[in-house]
Amino acid sequence: MEKNFFVHETAIIDDNVRIGEGTKIWCFSHILKNTTIGKNCVFGQNCVVGANVKVGNGVKVQNNVSVYEGVEIEDDVFLGPSMVFTNVINPRSFIERKEEFRKTLMKKGCSVGANATIVCGATVGRYAFIGAGSLVTKDVPDFALVYGVPARQHGWVGVSGNKLCFDSSDIATDKSDGKKYILKNGRVSEYQA
Repeated sequence: MEKNFFVHETAIIDDNVRIGEGTKIWCFSHILKNTTIGKNCVFGQNCVVGANVKVGNGVKVQNNVSVYEGVEIEDDVFLGPSMVFTNVINPRSFIERKEEFRKTLMKKGCSVGANATIVCGATVGRYAFIGAGSLVTKDVPDFALVYGVPARQHGWVGVSGNKLCFDSSDIATDKSDGKKYILKNGRVSEYQA
């Protein structure tokens, strides 16, 4: 049977891994057992995907990223070069804590900049944007723009990733794609007229 995805000759794919059509896994990457990767994903060089991880469709993982067990990635997520996930809150080399893995959820369309760190147990909301070098220690709302150490919110972004400016009626229009958003009770959602 002909495979409908690309795996570089130096990449290692363990047993019981499902890889979707159109996905590309580049050099020196390792996909561990029982992992599911969706369609049209790209994994740059030197990426590791831990056992039992689920990755959605259209995900882009740049060079030198490790996605550990306990991390779940929904569709269209972008993970910048050398960004970091954790999966245990208090690691020790001499204590095994696999039963203490905390779930980290990366929701649809969110982006994480280069060298950012996502501490386990956090949920990064839909289309949220994490600035390069940030340290995320708590949940990030949908459409939030956060950066810094620790990461703090500095505004809102649309699906396109552009910063939103809300008018006096708490409506914002993204000039790049025309989509409208509403700010209500401290949360942003797509505006339905």
